[in-house]
Amino acid sequence: MRVIAGTARSMPLKTPEGTDTRPTTDRIKETLFNILQNEIPGAVFVDMYSGSGGIGIEALSRGAKKAYFIENSPKAIACIQENLVFTKLADKAVVLKQEASLGLSSIFEKEVDIIFMDPPYEQECEKHVLQVLYDIKYVTDNTLIIVETSIKTDMEYAIKMGYSILREKKYKTNKHWFLKKSQRL
Repeated sequence: MRVIAGTARSMPLKTPEGTDTRPTTDRIKETLFNILQNEIPGAVFVDMYSGSGGIGIEALSRGAKKAYFIENSPKAIACIQENLVFTKLADKAVVLKQEASLGLSSIFEKEVDIIFMDPPYEQECEKHVLQVLYDIKYVTDNTLIIVETSIKTDMEYAIKMGYSILREKKYKTNKHWFLKKSQRL
C-alpha cells in the first residue's frame, strides 16, 4: 500500500499486522480520490475506522488542511502514527484513540468537509454512526459523508434517517456510498 498522489506520492505505508483491518487497495483509493479531487484541497477530513490511516493520509497528501483519524485498535493507532511521521504529515493530523461515535465528540471544528468511514462489514456500525452524525453541529448540509460497505449492503435506510444518497460506486467486493444531510422523513 502506498500514497497515490500529492506531497507524499509513492511513499509506502505500513499496515497493522493481523486480520483486524482491511486496507483499501491502491486501485480503489485512486478511484475514490479521482471522484473527490476537487473537494480535497483545503478540506477538513475525518477518517473513521482508520486502520493504517491510508485514506486520511492520502487526503493530507493531496492538500487537505487537516485530518482526524478515529481508531480504537492500539496496533492500528501505532501504525497510523508511524505513517504520519514517515510521510511528514503529522503536523496536520489529529489521531483520536476512541470508538468511532465517541471520537466524533472530540472534534471541535466549525465545519467538517468530508467524513470517510470504513467500518467492519455486515455489522451495521454505519447505522449508529450516521445517527450520531446527523445531530453534530460540524456536519452541515455541505458535509460529504462516504461510507465503504460490502457489495451486498443496501443503505436505502439512510434516506429515512435524513440523508440523500448522491452516488453509489461499486467495485468487485465492496462499494462507496456518497451521502449528504437532507431532511428527516
